Amino acid sequence: MISSISLETAVLILGIIMLLMESFSKSEDKRGLARMAIAVLLALVGFSFFARADVGNLAPFYIADPTALFFKRIALLTTIVVLIMALEYKDVLAKFIPSATPGAGLGEFYSLPVFTCAGLMFMASAVDFLLIFVSLELVTISFYILVAYMRRQSASLEAGVKYLILGALSTGFFVYGITWIFGVTGQTNLELIRQVVAAGHVPQAPFLFGVVLILVGLGFKVAAVPFQLWVPDVYQGAPTPVTAFLSVGSKAAGFIVLLRVLQPFLAAPGAGEKILMVLAVIAGATLIYGNLAALPQDNFKRLLAYSSIAHAGYLLIAVASVSGSPEGFGSSRVAVAYYLAGYLLMTLLSFLVMIVVANHSRGDDIAHFNGLAKRSPFLAFGLLVAMLSLAGVPFTVGFFGKFLVFATAVQAHNYGLIGIGIVTVGAGFYYYLRVVAAMYWQEPGDETVIKVAPLTKFTVGILALFIFIFGIFPQPILKSLKGVPIETRVVTHPVAQK
Repeated sequence: MISSISLETAVLILGIIMLLMESFSKSEDKRGLARMAIAVLLALVGFSFFARADVGNLAPFYIADPTALFFKRIALLTTIVVLIMALEYKDVLAKFIPSATPGAGLGEFYSLPVFTCAGLMFMASAVDFLLIFVSLELVTISFYILVAYMRRQSASLEAGVKYLILGALSTGFFVYGITWIFGVTGQTNLELIRQVVAAGHVPQAPFLFGVVLILVGLGFKVAAVPFQLWVPDVYQGAPTPVTAFLSVGSKAAGFIVLLRVLQPFLAAPGAGEKILMVLAVIAGATLIYGNLAALPQDNFKRLLAYSSIAHAGYLLIAVASVSGSPEGFGSSRVAVAYYLAGYLLMTLLSFLVMIVVANHSRGDDIAHFNGLAKRSPFLAFGLLVAMLSLAGVPFTVGFFGKFLVFATAVQAHNYGLIGIGIVTVGAGFYYYLRVVAAMYWQEPGDETVIKVAPLTKFTVGILALFIFIFGIFPQPILKSLKGVPIETRVVTHPVAQK
């Protein structure tokens, strides 16, 4: 058995070692760094199943419950696939990174996702606003650099500037909200905040104002309407591996933090219903906007960007359907965690295939996928599986994820959100199957056969296989989320004792 905190520590040490090796290495080929990171992160995924809840003096800030460990595995697996994408993307990066030395700059590009992974893992276990903020900034600052990494490409620089400005603005809202919550409760620990607000000694108006500010900050991270304006341009301009990381890793971290902070907020007498009503409105607006905006898209990256917004809406249905009881939070947490695990598989598979096709077709418009079934039947089948799962076809992980989300909404009697969700699922079928039609029914503009690297081929096959396995047999994921959450060690607040 190993300590849970040692997983994040190992990832941080790995990132530092990679930077040192990159600095002192005389080799122009930096791909060995990425391969080393992939091997170490795979080992940490295995070690995570032997992690114990040994948090020591970090207990007021850090938790190691089944949900936290599950999201750590999501962060690790996402980073592994992103590094595999980065290996495929090497030639594109080298063309747009100004350097007198060939291969310079690639080592940092392989190192930064590792530091991002460490931030995501800390965020999964954070139960204090101080650790949440520090973890969030480690992730966000890494993304600022990664999004604008291709400095010779104007689209990447534009995406970096937009993400920096709007990200800094959302961080300001988040920190200001923490300040208000601390001002009315005197605490930053989530469990202590819950005790204080449940005692009914907190003025409601400033408390709700602080909650709204925090929801604005987190709404930016999960790409919820009306805080989604950055998504299409940033997703299209950023390097494709970074876009995939933003789509999966950032969203997973945002939702685990959202679920953590909601629990004390909903304990406030008279405030819980108002907060859930706001979340329900945001969920409905996110579903409608994301799906309708994806319909006319001709660029595959922008289509996946609006698709990301739409899937944030489905996840928000589960979040808006929580209740103040542990059982209510448990069902919503399971639905969100399973949906994000499935979203990881199908989104990363889509981006991985897109990188390979774009490298050979010199573009990522849907038209560049015309006739892909003739150029590479294997890649076409992999993307077909991803599109069917994103649309929610039965026997895929996407279908069962939507089923769990709608089941939580039924339990909470959110029938309006269910209706919106069902209609928007139909819209999703249209724009996802447009890609399928291009691959199988259109003639290819280029007859050149696409060659796939062995590691990429293996990853595509594994992702496609797991989409079906977990769609038909979801028990492994559901069982990993069971168990009584491990409570943090806190000192009872004087107000809560009364």
